[in-house]
Amino acid sequence: MNYRDVLLGLTTYPEASSSGAVKWAVSLAELLDCRLTAFAADIKVEVPGRLLGNLLIDISALAAAEMNKSRMNASELLAAFTHEAEKRGVPHVEIHEQCLVSAVPDLMADYARMKDLTIMPVPVIDFVDQWYAETVVFQSGRPVLIVSDQSPPAQAKLDTVAVAWDFSRTAARAVADALPLLERAKLVRILCVLNEKSFGSSRGSSELAAHLAHHGVNVVVDEVDAGGRTIGAVMERFTADHQVDLLVMGAYGHSRFREFILGGATKSVMARPPVPTFLSH
Repeated sequence: MNYRDVLLGLTTYPEASSSGAVKWAVSLAELLDCRLTAFAADIKVEVPGRLLGNLLIDISALAAAEMNKSRMNASELLAAFTHEAEKRGVPHVEIHEQCLVSAVPDLMADYARMKDLTIMPVPVIDFVDQWYAETVVFQSGRPVLIVSDQSPPAQAKLDTVAVAWDFSRTAARAVADALPLLERAKLVRILCVLNEKSFGSSRGSSELAAHLAHHGVNVVVDEVDAGGRTIGAVMERFTADHQVDLLVMGAYGHSRFREFILGGATKSVMARPPVPTFLSH
């Protein structure tokens, strides 16, 4: 089993995704030996007529400038993507759309439904890109791999992969969806955080380890006491201490009228992914 068809969702507005995130995504596609499709959309801005503001500033001109900025960002990102993919010999496709800025995340989710996996660069200070990523996570029905847009790793690696395990349905779904990555990893560390919440299961982490070992995965179990820390803080420290290249976890939450209600761990990771993080809902 492997991912054969992967999507890279790029943001063009209000800021462009970074070239570093593009390079990391292409290096992962090379590692997985898959086709990578890059999606970028020029945004359109609708300007209502007869606004009082038009008497004070030229709103149409401002909107045109923002749309031009988005269009240039899209062209530059896709050109950088194609250059990197060709340099690495990665099969690649470009998708260049145009739509209202409010429609971008839903359009990304549409494309993501037809892919094995979607890679989403996420900045730690920009709510817009987090909103895009959340939409794809909760509406595509497919796994999503988020990577920090501000400080992505230089090269994709799967030397050490950590699995955040809490015996839940979403965690089990994440493990199943991430199997192609877990099977490629040199080492998989099952992280079970104790004294953070009630697990509600009589099964032990060792049973998950045995299941993964049956798939040929080299796996160990790490039980860590939360010690009063949040789950996000525990995972951030754990990934740093063990030089984790990729974190796998279930995504908790739902969307209601575009307001996402996220679980604590999901919210923490979406806002500040400590390492590239594989999310499944």
